[in-house]
Amino acid sequence: MKMTSLKALLFVACVSQIGAQIPSLKTGPNADLGEQLLMPLQDSWNLDVSQEPVDPLSDAIIASIGADKPLHEDFGLVWKGAPGGIPYHVVSADQPKVPVIFEEGKAESDPGPYPIPTDAWIEGGPHSDGDRHVIVLDKDRWILYEIYRAFPLDGGRAWKAYSGAVFDLKNPRSRPQGWTSADAAGLPILPGLARYDEICVLKQLRHALRFTVSRSRRAYVAPATHFASPHRDETLPPMGMRVRLKASFDLQPFQGPARVILEGLKKHGLILADNGGDWFISGAPDERWVHEELTPIRKVKGRDFEVVKMGPVTTR
Repeated sequence: MKMTSLKALLFVACVSQIGAQIPSLKTGPNADLGEQLLMPLQDSWNLDVSQEPVDPLSDAIIASIGADKPLHEDFGLVWKGAPGGIPYHVVSADQPKVPVIFEEGKAESDPGPYPIPTDAWIEGGPHSDGDRHVIVLDKDRWILYEIYRAFPLDGGRAWKAYSGAVFDLKNPRSRPQGWTSADAAGLPILPGLARYDEICVLKQLRHALRFTVSRSRRAYVAPATHFASPHRDETLPPMGMRVRLKASFDLQPFQGPARVILEGLKKHGLILADNGGDWFISGAPDERWVHEELTPIRKVKGRDFEVVKMGPVTTR
């Protein structure tokens, strides 16, 4: 068999796996995706990096983030009156599209319209002054729409936002080099969220999680395409950097959702996507989360991670 034919078959197989259950998905805020993989098996988010070499700068980078700082779940509880985490909304192909007016990030944004429901959840709630992400997944076309600093206009019949990006999850492509998305690193957000249906129903984390640090480097590595920092110190983490929980870390004391998350971090790790709290991992809101079942991950410290060997680093 020719190599091109083999690649074609693999691509068809991946798309088939991704699309097999799409019609059966429910619509609505934070709707369960079940066993559905958001991205193809070979995508960066889904890679098994447990056997990859360690980056030569691993110890220095971990120290710069905080070797003694704890891992922290940035979801699973109500915060300032709003569900903690980054929400998303699942829609069908007949969801009407509305205009989106992009401001500062217009040059690096995918133009609208976007299929955003008038009742779409905004990260942090309607009165938030934070990132205000709005995320919409078209379950029929398997296309992801994400906007940052989103504000509804005319009752949600239009939106204004800092930046936005559209991702075809059947055949995902990186953003142009130097471009942001709705996230600082230029990555999609939804594929990097911890979701209740994975962690507590399927009881398996099959992809990397999104995480933040307070000080990043003015640099990025694949799969990221954008940096968000003035700092040039090479011991600071670049956007797109991946860390994994060390194989030697003892998981025996952990159980339930905390154990599922940590097992996934040994295999798939964390990908740096934005500036924020150090070692904060992102998840989606869900009223079924039991926060006390998540907090044991705070026993994990920065020193328990190692940086997976990075490829070429872009600094301009």
